[in-house]
Amino acid sequence: MNWLSWHPETWAFLVAVQGLYLLAVEPLRKEFSWAERFDRHKAILFTLGLLVIGMAEGTPLHDLSEHYLFSAHMTQHLLLMLIAPPLLLMGTPEWLVRPLTTQRWIQPVMRLLTKPLLAGVLFNVVIIVGHLPPLYDGALRIHGLHYVQHMVFVIASVLLWWPVLSPLPEYPRLSYAGQLLYLFVVAFPQKLLAAILTFIGHPIYPTYVNAPRMWGMSALMDQQVAGAIMWAPMAFILFGAFAAVFFVWFSKAEREEEARRAQPR
Repeated sequence: MNWLSWHPETWAFLVAVQGLYLLAVEPLRKEFSWAERFDRHKAILFTLGLLVIGMAEGTPLHDLSEHYLFSAHMTQHLLLMLIAPPLLLMGTPEWLVRPLTTQRWIQPVMRLLTKPLLAGVLFNVVIIVGHLPPLYDGALRIHGLHYVQHMVFVIASVLLWWPVLSPLPEYPRLSYAGQLLYLFVVAFPQKLLAAILTFIGHPIYPTYVNAPRMWGMSALMDQQVAGAIMWAPMAFILFGAFAAVFFVWFSKAEREEEARRAQPR
């Protein structure tokens, strides 16, 4: 098994998605008067989100994670769950996503799934259940199931980020205070899973126990590194989001206070 292989089919799919996106936000938008203008910064964010997915699924990281190293798999999950989804959400204009989410049959489902409590619970349930050894090892053995697992992770991650980055007022973001509380609480189950992986003292996934050893890493060390990746970088990303929300909230409050003081009395 050559772990240095790339996956052109993944990149072909992502290029097709990018092409459809650019077609929608420029020629089709103007042709059908979907919106008067389009913020091109959104196109950059959306493109970055697709590139992150490509890094996770279309580079040697994919085979390295599937056949050799649990720590590589955790890096892949980091890209797919906490980096790509917020970029895609921030890069999608509301007029583009609205027709997909405001159909009569889908509205009740969207209202339910984007509620912060359910979104946070679903994300953590998906992550914890998806890392149970029988299910996790099954996904590693069956290639198609592995892709399904990642698709479920991405969908759950989009729901996770929705209360903070929703592009639609129909399914609104939390208040700034609510966003801070949400981001603070939602990370705790992941920290528990990370602690288990790091400190349990023995490897728990047979596929990685039996995998060829890479760079002198034992199966236990590989699992501990994976736990550290889940703990530190994931916590750093969520803390970064927490800090960004706080900064935006503080800046808005400051501008409102300055506007209030400038009003004639």
